[in-house]
Amino acid sequence: MASHAVDPRRPDAAYLSFWRERRLCTLTTLRSDGSPHVVPVGVTYDPEAGLARVITNKSSRKVAHVLAAGPEGARVAVCQVDGARWATLEGLARVSTDPARVAEAVRRYAERYERTPSPNPSRVAIEIELTAAMGRG
Repeated sequence: MASHAVDPRRPDAAYLSFWRERRLCTLTTLRSDGSPHVVPVGVTYDPEAGLARVITNKSSRKVAHVLAAGPEGARVAVCQVDGARWATLEGLARVSTDPARVAEAVRRYAERYERTPSPNPSRVAIEIELTAAMGRG
């Protein structure tokens, strides 16, 4: 795996492989007072599109934090750890309610986590336009 800085659109094979393992991740958003809000999530990484995706309920605090940042997007980070291995993706998050985009996020989640989530009419996708990546193996 790469050590430290990684091009989020051109990760090495080990970095990408780590992001394809079934791992619980965290999403860090910022509250209105600037303090971090860190929650466990499932994340999928799509370097070709330059996106990370999180599926969630539209009434969640993480969605509220992203929406509060406005249309330009919210600065966020997603991270996963396995012993000494770790990987972080950073970028600008926006909330999508578009059915096709949400369906794509669900499809990718099902592929990575080997289970299809139950239908949820309140589901949205947080799409993170990646600006940076780092990791250490």
